Amino acid sequence: MERLVRFELLGQEYTFYTGAAENEVADILDLVQGLVQENMSGPSGLLPVSKVAVLVSLNIASRYFELKSNFDRYKADTEQRIAGLTRQIDLGLSPGKGEDWR
Repeated sequence: MERLVRFELLGQEYTFYTGAAENEVADILDLVQGLVQENMSGPSGLLPVSKVAVLVSLNIASRYFELKSNFDRYKADTEQRIAGLTRQIDLGLSPGKGEDWR
């Protein structure tokens, strides 16, 4: 069931509806707030809110694509292992190997 979530970020209040679990929402908000704090200051002092938002968005996108790449490698490796196991099983059950199962 969706519920309304309110939070404050950079002095402004935001609201949104979500069906996500409360602890998941808390983790998401903690991540965003942490990234905002990391990106608040640059070499010349405080950055404008719009630049902070862009930097945080880029950081999150970078993390997403890193996770996606890791998952794609994991998936390919798992599929390769399953294919190898399937071949081994097929060889072990083929006629002429051990007992005839017919």
